[in-house]
Amino acid sequence: MPDVRLASPQGRWLLLATVLGSAMVLLDSTVVGVALPRIGRDLDADLAVLQWTVNAYLLTLAGLILLGGALGDRYGRRRVFVLGVVWFAVASLLCGLAPNAGVLVAARALQGVGGALLTPGSLALIQASFHPDDRGRAVGLWSGFGGIGAAVGPFLGGWLVDGPGWRWVFLINVPPALLCVLVALRHVPESADPGARGRFDVLGAALGALALALLTYALIEAHAGTLTVVVTAGAGLLAAVAFVGVERRRPDPMMPPDIFASRQFTAVNVITLCVYAAFGGFFFLAVLQLQVVSGYSALGAGTALLPATALMLLFSARAGELGEKTGPRLPLTVGPLLCAAGMLLMLRVGPEASYAADVLPALVVLGLGMVTLVAPLTATVLGSVDTARAGLASGINNAAARVAGLLAVAALPLLAGMGPEAYRSPAAFDAAFGRSMLWCAGVLAVGAALAWATVRRPAPGCRHPQCRTHCGVQAPPLEGDPSAASGGPPADDTPQ
Repeated sequence: MPDVRLASPQGRWLLLATVLGSAMVLLDSTVVGVALPRIGRDLDADLAVLQWTVNAYLLTLAGLILLGGALGDRYGRRRVFVLGVVWFAVASLLCGLAPNAGVLVAARALQGVGGALLTPGSLALIQASFHPDDRGRAVGLWSGFGGIGAAVGPFLGGWLVDGPGWRWVFLINVPPALLCVLVALRHVPESADPGARGRFDVLGAALGALALALLTYALIEAHAGTLTVVVTAGAGLLAAVAFVGVERRRPDPMMPPDIFASRQFTAVNVITLCVYAAFGGFFFLAVLQLQVVSGYSALGAGTALLPATALMLLFSARAGELGEKTGPRLPLTVGPLLCAAGMLLMLRVGPEASYAADVLPALVVLGLGMVTLVAPLTATVLGSVDTARAGLASGINNAAARVAGLLAVAALPLLAGMGPEAYRSPAAFDAAFGRSMLWCAGVLAVGAALAWATVRRPAPGCRHPQCRTHCGVQAPPLEGDPSAASGGPPADDTPQ
């Protein structure tokens, strides 16, 4: 039985290592967007490069995160976690030193691989190492500190971009990564799942990532209307069909199709796609709108976004408790509608926009909507499957959210008629941004309608989320028994 106590020196070092690792990934999810206009200007890049700067990272992270958890269970969670941290740090260094846009995009893809290795390992180390009596509090501290990292990301990113330059948005990852590795190697015990067996679903992971890559390329380059785009889109659809076929035939698939036999689980994941597609598109375009159209500095744009994430950090736990009392149907309906209202209020943000009168009200309403829905969304995912599959359900839901953001960043500029050079023209970008917010609000309304029609209260005694304090801007927090996420047997002493 795990016996590390939270009050012991080893327990504090263990918590520090896992917080540092997960905070780097959470920070990266919010800090890079603020730097996009400066990256485009310095590298003479068009909008497609800015899209790939975000999506190359999301592509590998979303495609490999389930496989990353399985590798940790099989070969040692500390080993894979440390490998992920080192990988992430080296890729961050390459991003910071990138001489051109091509190298930057390739390095961002490598950074996502590191994130996929370390993200599930961070929570898995806590679950596998801490004494059962301390595990819940350790998870709470881990998620709370991680939420703080995500919340301060836009502010930190803006300060770095306006100060030493956008390259430091990536280089800032190297010092905490070095500290994390040193602490992990010295103080974190190794653990593995003795029940982990069978072959890894490498083919499924490869086909899933390939399908996402091809479809993303087709969406980003669709404005060109070339035969290459059509062929790429067709190949992406074929890869997606092949992925489904492989998952249905394998005895130990990465994403078991039978888990979708739960209608509630399937419906909540479709709602997740709607919600996080809107979030992904919004946070990608909002920082550009504030800088390109409203004339904000990078620091000003980053600071402007703080209310939404700060509200999540402060009130997500209380929203989860309220959702347990009311049932998930109401918050999963009202939350997306509040978010849609916040995005419609962003239509007022144009040239010479007032922060107090135009920007702040929109972000407060958006933040309240996010607070309302994210914790109940996670609880409903966990409550829609057997407890033994809670980790798997959470991993799939987390990956679905990242895929939604990936596709939204690729598709939204196309749907809004945003050309490759649009972000260089304030008037053109302002008009396209308005159309984008209408699309985002519409997708959120679809998610709300689906929630009202399909979501029901989970059965009594269902599993509730442990990560109650978080800033799920890019994806809901990973929850549950990490061994379950990789197909292994659930641990008997996992807190319920």
